[in-house]
Order: sequence, then C-alpha cells, then structure tokens
Amino acid sequence: MSSLKLSGFGLPVTGEPEVSHPQTDRLISGNPRRDTWSAVETDLAGASRFYSGVWRSEVGHWRIAMGPTEQEVFTVVEGRCRVHGDDGQVQEAGPGQAIHIPPGFTGSFEVLETLSKIYVICE
Repeated sequence: MSSLKLSGFGLPVTGEPEVSHPQTDRLISGNPRRDTWSAVETDLAGASRFYSGVWRSEVGHWRIAMGPTEQEVFTVVEGRCRVHGDDGQVQEAGPGQAIHIPPGFTGSFEVLETLSKIYVICE
C-alpha cells in the first residue's frame, strides 16, 4: 500500500525542482527564483489537530503506531535516528534530513545518537 510508505528526504536534494517566482502583484523587490522539491503530498484524512515543536531524546529504541489519521514529518537538527516499519522497510536520518511517517504506520523508532528534531504532526 503506497499510503503506508515511509518517505525520507533532505540535503542534498536530487531531481529537478519545481521552479516558481512570486506573483508580480506580491513583489516588493527583485524577482527571486524559488526551487521546490516536493517530497510528500497526501490527504489529511480528516485531520482535526496540528502539532509542531522541537523534540529531543537520548539513545533508545521503542515501538510506535500512528493512528488512522495521524501522520508526522520531522527534520533532524542534531543526532541520528532510524524508523523501522513492521514490513521491513527502514529510513535513517541525520542532520538536515527528514522522514515522513504516514497514517496507520506501525513499527519502531530508534535513536542512534542523542536526537533533536523539529516535528509536525497532523491528526
């Protein structure tokens, strides 16, 4: 099921970006080129809550289970981690890299080095 696929992304980016410029009626100065590499685009499945913040953890490994409408995207600021899916898939991330954990995902979260991340959760 593609809706349960973990997505990893971060720097350096690969592939061709979507290129855009600000709308002319919104310009204040210049005409900057903006490059976007979209990594995750998914329905919110009736999400009613949005959470975002900074999270830190010491080394450890534990089970996780996302609810049917709960999903998270986080970017590692410091340290390293792995997210393991019960189906055998694994995504690892370090500083500047991000992981998307989809709704209904079950598996485990492993902190390899003391971790700080910036997270966004929709539920």
